[in-house]
Amino acid sequence: MKRSYTIDKNQDGITISTPLRGYDVLYQPLLNKGSGFTQQERKTFGLEGLLPPHVSSLDEQCQRMYESVCKKEKKLAKYMSLISLQHRNEVLFYKVLYEHLEEFMPIIYTPTVGKACEEFSHIFRRTKGMWITPNDKGQIKQRLQNAPSPDVRLIVVTDNESILGIGDQGAGGIAISVGKLSLYCIGAGIHPSHLLPISLDVGTNNEKLLHDPLYIGYKKPRLTGKEYDDLVDEFVEAVKEVYPRALIQWEDFRKQNAYNILDRHKENALSFNDDIQGTAAVALGG
Repeated sequence: MKRSYTIDKNQDGITISTPLRGYDVLYQPLLNKGSGFTQQERKTFGLEGLLPPHVSSLDEQCQRMYESVCKKEKKLAKYMSLISLQHRNEVLFYKVLYEHLEEFMPIIYTPTVGKACEEFSHIFRRTKGMWITPNDKGQIKQRLQNAPSPDVRLIVVTDNESILGIGDQGAGGIAISVGKLSLYCIGAGIHPSHLLPISLDVGTNNEKLLHDPLYIGYKKPRLTGKEYDDLVDEFVEAVKEVYPRALIQWEDFRKQNAYNILDRHKENALSFNDDIQGTAAVALGG
């Protein structure tokens, strides 16, 4: 797959290079700086005439976005505003989150993200992350190669069955993976290009979703037994081959599946389950 950008690291920091020009640059959330592009950058990337004339500082952009989010009265509306920003300008998203972390952490993650999972098919605007379904059996490696970054280091994957305290949320569970990785980025300083949220969308037993005409997930009852195990096994092997440096975090799997997956792959994959091992580690740490 031809990548839309490359990232190089050296002692001077991170350099992002791209062959993209014009609107294609603005449509890449990791490249887009909005009104923050300098005059020279606008000339270099063919953006002259595509942006308002004023070159905004990051602080100015942050204040503008903060005011916009604060005008939303409902928490879900604030969530949608912030996620929409993440989809178009990741640098600004993390700047806003960093400056207002205590205020916005409960918006992009618990408790508000639970409502976002429930309403996912009705508030969906733009994709982030990847979906693997039973239709991808035998092709999961090729699907992972379509991810935007060639150097994924951390994957948060969910099968959407035990989302927070609200149970089976089908395709909407990926909002948990997106939110968790956003916290890792802002809290641990992991570059966004190293992060990949994934939904193992093996179906849903949530009757409300199965009968929702707007539901955007794999609209069949959940895969179980050997078929489920085989899909997870193929996923693990594909991750190891495509992203050999990646850690897999299993998120919000049903208890029995969670333990089975850990047991099956404890010797052959770099992975952990946050609900089991993460919770235990925090408890032991005091």
